[in-house]
Amino acid sequence: MNSSLQSLVTFRAERQPESTAIAYGEKKLSYAELEQRSSQLARLLASAGCRKGDRIAFLIPKSPEAIVSMLGILKAGCIYVPLDTASPAARIAKILQSCECRCLLVSDPAHPALREATKNVQLKIGSMSAARPDTPGFDFCLGDLAAFSAEPVQPNTSPADPAHILFTSGSTGVPKGVVITHQNVLSFLDWAIPYFGIDSSDRNSGHSPLHFDLSTFDVYGTLGAGAELHLVKPELNVIPNKLAGFIRDSQLTQWFSVPSVLSYVAKFDVLNNDDFPALKRVLWCGETLPTPTLIYWMKKLPHVTFTNLYGPTEATIASSYYTVRECPRDELAPIPIGEPCGGEELLVLDEHLQPARENEPGDLYIRGAGLSPGYWRDEQKTRAAFVPNPADAADRLYKTGDLARRGPDGLFYYLGRADTQVKVRGYRVELGEIEAALHSLHLFHDSAIVAVCDDAFGSVKLCCAYVAHPEAPLAPTAAKQRLATLLPSYMIPALWHEWKAFPRTSNGKLDRKQLKLHFEALAAESAAAARQSA
Repeated sequence: MNSSLQSLVTFRAERQPESTAIAYGEKKLSYAELEQRSSQLARLLASAGCRKGDRIAFLIPKSPEAIVSMLGILKAGCIYVPLDTASPAARIAKILQSCECRCLLVSDPAHPALREATKNVQLKIGSMSAARPDTPGFDFCLGDLAAFSAEPVQPNTSPADPAHILFTSGSTGVPKGVVITHQNVLSFLDWAIPYFGIDSSDRNSGHSPLHFDLSTFDVYGTLGAGAELHLVKPELNVIPNKLAGFIRDSQLTQWFSVPSVLSYVAKFDVLNNDDFPALKRVLWCGETLPTPTLIYWMKKLPHVTFTNLYGPTEATIASSYYTVRECPRDELAPIPIGEPCGGEELLVLDEHLQPARENEPGDLYIRGAGLSPGYWRDEQKTRAAFVPNPADAADRLYKTGDLARRGPDGLFYYLGRADTQVKVRGYRVELGEIEAALHSLHLFHDSAIVAVCDDAFGSVKLCCAYVAHPEAPLAPTAAKQRLATLLPSYMIPALWHEWKAFPRTSNGKLDRKQLKLHFEALAAESAAAARQSA
């Protein structure tokens, strides 16, 4: 049995050395090459002074070199910290300082944020380019690997050791580092690989950036099964017909992404009937998938199995799943988040941490093998998010911040974030319900709902951001009338604003924070104008 993530590749390299492990455009790495290069990197890192438990960050875009870096760091007994290459220097510096990184691996020695981010941090910097950079400050480069043995490295990590730290946004402006252990990931793979039937014949997508938790399944779910990982170039995300062409030409058997990507493809209607004959599975996680989008994909690809996965970064990859049995007929019908993955448990609790009644909304908690040990060197935040299980004081629960209910069918249904449930004129309103109604009406190319504070008394104003259909733009007045056929008046947005394209986070999710800031500014302007006219 594998006790570490790096041993997954060693195992496969011994049994299928010539099989392709990583494909990226014209670049390909076999399992033998991946094993050998990562072993050489582990020895190089050790020679540079890296020791068991050290944190090693990498500022490398998704590429074969990034995967080699991840595995080499693990083989050195260290913990990898993936950095977003699009992050500003100040954020990178905060993460490097928080982790007290021993070393930083970079792909581009001329990265604009590199010098600024590392000027106050003591660490060694290695370039994953073949030649040593002309600029000073680099301790080694990829070309130095040839001096080190490619023989397999004996694992010096235990299942409980941290494998990586993923940094997410913090409410205080300081990124939070979520610690994920080898066992956290291995436990999920023990369930997921057999459930999805992944084997060495599969060709899986590597869509998510490596600093996003979905990529953990992309990488280790593929390598653990001896399959091929086809890394998706980020620029394809904004060209839906080329993204579809990539799936088609690569003969992918599995696609896994955030729902926004599936919606983008659907809205441009780039799929052919019975498209992607090799594709067996479509998986999504990270956001709510609009039901009309699912209907589009299922009608176009009747031979494909569709699975909704749910889970926050603090629970590793996913904690629940729902494989859709048949194409929904009702565009307003919610897609369940389903039932717990193996080794996991979902609980819907009330404010007293008692189980909520069937169909009653409550706070969603998770327990089980996927729970992170906590936030890197932040006991206060860890204690606030990971609370004692009221049924077993020796056990922990993670409070997701999501609302959910358990239906009569025994399945769990996501109801939105606890902070997206607002009160309007005394009525409780779930913003996701308004979005679902908008999606079902097909009024816009894309739409999203946020709520902003309207005055000093805490009144809430509902706001609709939308991207119009280029060929048939619709005025907000007409949209309100159509929406009023599905929702009561207090759920009709008061502020509307058209966008050419929605802002997205580096993970591809809708950037609701930016939408909210925009509407807050609009609301303030409106209030100021009203005061002047009075």
